[in-house]
Amino acid sequence: MDYNELIAFTENLDRSSFLEAGYKQYAQIDEPLPIGFGQTISQPSLVAQMTWLLRPDKSSRVLEIGTGSGYQTAILAEFSGQVYTVERIRELSDRARDVLDSMGYANIHYKVGDGSDGWSENAPYDRIMVTAAASEIPEELIDQLSPGGRMLIPVGPRDVQELVMLSKDSSGEVYREAVENVRFVELIGKYGWG
Repeated sequence: MDYNELIAFTENLDRSSFLEAGYKQYAQIDEPLPIGFGQTISQPSLVAQMTWLLRPDKSSRVLEIGTGSGYQTAILAEFSGQVYTVERIRELSDRARDVLDSMGYANIHYKVGDGSDGWSENAPYDRIMVTAAASEIPEELIDQLSPGGRMLIPVGPRDVQELVMLSKDSSGEVYREAVENVRFVELIGKYGWG
């Protein structure tokens, strides 16, 4: 993955396509914005940073937890082989799929369900990106990560979380590295804040 290509694609991707009418005028602002159902679209700078940290390539099978608006999904699909994206809110999943289909992406697979369970039928994944905050790292997602794979996930309490990079070596040993503090909406389910 080339950093300059990533930044150029992110800057040229029309973020307003992923926003409802009342928020399209704010698409160029580097801030999170509401997308309905208590969910948000992340700021473009963070989306680009997280994609760069994950380092997908055209051979990568990527699991995304939290389709949301589909904005992050589009960027993953552009730089990955296959993207498997899970969203718990059907209306958001359907809306994202409509936008992404209209953009011509044919390498995205959609599921409506509890993202904390991952998508075991298609595991293992080379990369996993979680775009909702968990109280702890779901074991199910660690199990679905390939040896040599990477996972990014926000972990911590409601007010502020730590963006964590997990990597799994060829023997299955898992390593954890804190990247920075972030603030995401809650991962609903047994790994939510309760």
